[in-house]
Amino acid sequence: MTDSPDKPLLPGAPLPGELPGGVGVLGGGQLGRMLGLAARRMGYRFRVFDPEADSPAGQLADAQTCAKFDDVQAARAFASEVGVITFEFENVPAATLAAVSAMRPTHPSPRVLDICRHRRKEKTFLRDAGLPVAPFAVVRDAGELQQAAAQIGLPAILKTAEFGYDGKGQIKLTDAGACDGAWAALRTSEAVLEGFVPFSKEVSVVAARDVRGNCQTYPLCENEHANHILDVTTVPADVPAAVSDAARALAMRVMQALDVVGVLAVEMFVVPAAYGHGEPAGAWRLIINELAPRPHNSGHFSVDACVTDQFEQQLRAVCGLSLGDPSLRAGGAAMANLLGDLWFDNTGARREPDWSRITDMADVKLHLYGKAEPRVGRKMGHLTVTAATPAAARRRVIEARERLRT
Repeated sequence: MTDSPDKPLLPGAPLPGELPGGVGVLGGGQLGRMLGLAARRMGYRFRVFDPEADSPAGQLADAQTCAKFDDVQAARAFASEVGVITFEFENVPAATLAAVSAMRPTHPSPRVLDICRHRRKEKTFLRDAGLPVAPFAVVRDAGELQQAAAQIGLPAILKTAEFGYDGKGQIKLTDAGACDGAWAALRTSEAVLEGFVPFSKEVSVVAARDVRGNCQTYPLCENEHANHILDVTTVPADVPAAVSDAARALAMRVMQALDVVGVLAVEMFVVPAAYGHGEPAGAWRLIINELAPRPHNSGHFSVDACVTDQFEQQLRAVCGLSLGDPSLRAGGAAMANLLGDLWFDNTGARREPDWSRITDMADVKLHLYGKAEPRVGRKMGHLTVTAATPAAARRRVIEARERLRT
């Protein structure tokens, strides 16, 4: 559907005879919930499409369509009730995306989603656009995996082409003799073997681009993972200015190459300059790891720490408004994830964390996602802290989370 940057979708209810004025969100998880909070604050109506009746986003929405993501008829009815469509969940079937995008402006576009949710397409796109990625090969059986391992070298990471996140669908290969077993364990028809990257830091840039092609980037995030799940994000990242500048410029190049309208997170590795596959950044190089065409876990700090948070920025971009100011309000910020592990004691018995342990910490912000069922490894919420320095913010947010563990 043709988009008109001259006719932004403004907050408030439409006048009689006008098209519906609400924002439609495909997916009802925590990202949709936080998008909904921004929509409420700005005066937008919003509707959610998700099969889970009591979804985190649906709890706040004007209405929720409870249907499977492949229910094209329900998706068309959903689209008829809103003025613009966005998403917080990548794995929406192509037929559903085609149906809704034919009826309403949909941002980012189905093409962007199709590329970013499929590792082969994503890696190939980045490579062909001249953007830095690790060496990779597409494999479809154990024999091709053996050939790819010989070509790329080991160690390497075998990843499913689709549906992998938070470390799921990934196997590290260190021995060519393990290829047959690794392929069988992955249980997929297509995968990507990526060369192991000797990174010193994992960083990300959350960027936004509006319908006119204007871009904004948030400060560079430094990310620490535990069991392949994001654990703590500190902002700005503790890297030389040349690395930060290069990373933000690289994210804007990705946005322009993909023609994104909306928010995109670009996860990167910072590697020694001797590693020859990356983008030069002073004494270091940058390698793009993954793309997320939506607000990102590492950008949650922005809700409490920035002039315009990533969720308001997403609304501004997809509704045709000008982008907001992404600057930090303080010298540093940090975010710590709260996983379902905190809801279980040492014996495995279910318990509610004792929130009184942190509610007396006036500088700590608590965000819970409204999920009824905690599970080990499931993201249930997060904490954020702003402080004079990034290091001080990181220390404080970790201290707060440790209080919940005792």
